[in-house]
Amino acid sequence: MSLLEIDNLTVEYSSGGYRVRPLDRFSLAMERGQLGILLGASGCGKSTLLSVIAGLLRPKSGSILVNGVEVSGLTGAALSRHRRTSVGVVFQAFNLIPSLSARENVEIVCRTAGWSHARSRRRAEELLEAVNLTDRSSHRPGAMSGGQQQRVAIARALALDPHVVLADEPTAHLDYIQVDSVLSILRNLTAANRVVLIATHDDRLLPLSDVVVEMSPRAAPSAEAEEHRRLGDGEVLFSQGETGALVYIVEEGRVQVFRRRDDGTEEVLNEYGPGAYFGELAPMFGLPRSATARALGPCTVSGLPLGEFRSTIQGQAGPRPS
Repeated sequence: MSLLEIDNLTVEYSSGGYRVRPLDRFSLAMERGQLGILLGASGCGKSTLLSVIAGLLRPKSGSILVNGVEVSGLTGAALSRHRRTSVGVVFQAFNLIPSLSARENVEIVCRTAGWSHARSRRRAEELLEAVNLTDRSSHRPGAMSGGQQQRVAIARALALDPHVVLADEPTAHLDYIQVDSVLSILRNLTAANRVVLIATHDDRLLPLSDVVVEMSPRAAPSAEAEEHRRLGDGEVLFSQGETGALVYIVEEGRVQVFRRRDDGTEEVLNEYGPGAYFGELAPMFGLPRSATARALGPCTVSGLPLGEFRSTIQGQAGPRPS
């Protein structure tokens, strides 16, 4: 059995009156000693996945097993124990307690778990030595650099020796010098037969990884070629939440773009006539379709891959100065 097993995971929640589904039937398996990268743009579900694994968010359906324990079914004391001991979380914004020293920020996790003061202090000192911060153990976060704070956050995440370490954009606030030391530590974490899973849009982390999961949607190769569609009245061209590699231009007729609210009603966002284009954000940013497009009466549309669409638009704008 894999240390981390995710099967057909679907997460859905309400945001601003709309149903959002950042994860739809997502599956992943990772073995002890592996480091995984969740790679993708903001909004593609990376942080959502980490939150579900950590037991901070409950999925709509699917299964998550950490060391053989089904996370989505945990409640009460069992859920609290999972959050404390099975997973360690390294937050993007560090989330250190400003009034405590580096050592105390690590100690407090052990103390909350019922450890003695002496044992907690020994563990904190051991972990700060492991992340090369022994000489900064008495410093408060405000007196440390971003890289040093992130290393304290990593030490804190390891305090109770979790099976899985989750890191959300761990290099987001660091310069290239600080990144180097943090990356080395993250790679070394897997040596203790645990799983490390990092959510990031930073492709500098790719050489560290054993497993790379591209979270930004990708359309099937057959959908990346130019296509021409003749639509009947009310026929749907694409639906909210689908992947999309094409930008559409209306040749004849009209197309309506709308979103469905939680209460079942529809919000019309725009209508497009001949010569107008729509649907460019999904292929441009690697995100799911944010709305649904349907025909208002019979119409014809052309779908272009992003590169071809850009060339077409530039050509329509006339010659560019050299």
